[in-house]
Amino acid sequence: SRGINAEYGGQSTGENSDVYIRPVAMFKDPFRRGDNILVLCETYSPDDTAHPTNKRASCNKAMEACKDEHPWFGIEQEYTLFDYTGKNPYCWPKNGYPGPQGPYYCGVGADRVKGRKIVEAHYRACLYAGIKIAGSNGEVMPSQWEYQVGPCEGIEMGDHLWVSRYILCRVAEEFDAVVSFDPKPIPGDWNGAGCHTNISTLAMRQDGGMEHIIKAIEAIGKKHKEHIEEYDPTQGADNARRLTGLHETASIHQFSYGVAHRGCSIRIPRQCEKDNKGYFEDRRPASNCDPYAVTDRIVKTMCLGQ
Repeated sequence: SRGINAEYGGQSTGENSDVYIRPVAMFKDPFRRGDNILVLCETYSPDDTAHPTNKRASCNKAMEACKDEHPWFGIEQEYTLFDYTGKNPYCWPKNGYPGPQGPYYCGVGADRVKGRKIVEAHYRACLYAGIKIAGSNGEVMPSQWEYQVGPCEGIEMGDHLWVSRYILCRVAEEFDAVVSFDPKPIPGDWNGAGCHTNISTLAMRQDGGMEHIIKAIEAIGKKHKEHIEEYDPTQGADNARRLTGLHETASIHQFSYGVAHRGCSIRIPRQCEKDNKGYFEDRRPASNCDPYAVTDRIVKTMCLGQ
């Protein structure tokens, strides 16, 4: 362990500013390259307890408790690019709005796609670092993008997603762009941004696994409120702007699930229904969620009965 001055990061006060950091994961540094590394650390208070901002410690305990079930996760991280001021969406008209949503999703062409160089540079940097990045695509709103990380087992999901976010923000600096993880960055008839979380256990991936998928979904549905409180950093206030029942979301006030239904809280992919096994997708986590808090809450509900 070593101590850092955490006052300026809002993690402590000047009267007691030291917070201990402990390395927990390492990745190759795509910026300095060579023998340099990026080190992800946990934070601990002076009394050696996990710092209140450290969601990884609790998550790791939960993952260790259910490691025999081999929980896998894949997270779809959506985000929105802004110009250097952080106020104007990247390459949007200065005194107006682009055309309505429709042609931008997975689009091609300079009239539809904004920021692809940032996306491609981020992807290559993640590959170099050893992040388990698995894809990327343009999203429904112009200047909004998504990339996928996973499958990752257990605590690895949070580690890889947090470092991929760091790399994204560093890459965006080179283009004088700012990354927003706000779940509803532009009010009105524009899609919000989520962190759709795909989940499976070994039993779900084996023949007949649909029985275990349904059991897990129904258990999660009984704890809808508890999950919503962990799915953004404001106990649901951020997500309330996004989960309205519109723009491919379910209402934050009601839990639902269905096959191939993107207007539900949880979606079962059509192929999984056909195969009678596989995984399910929780569509409620916000783009600014803490992946440790999300995956922690999920395994506590579906694996540990908490």
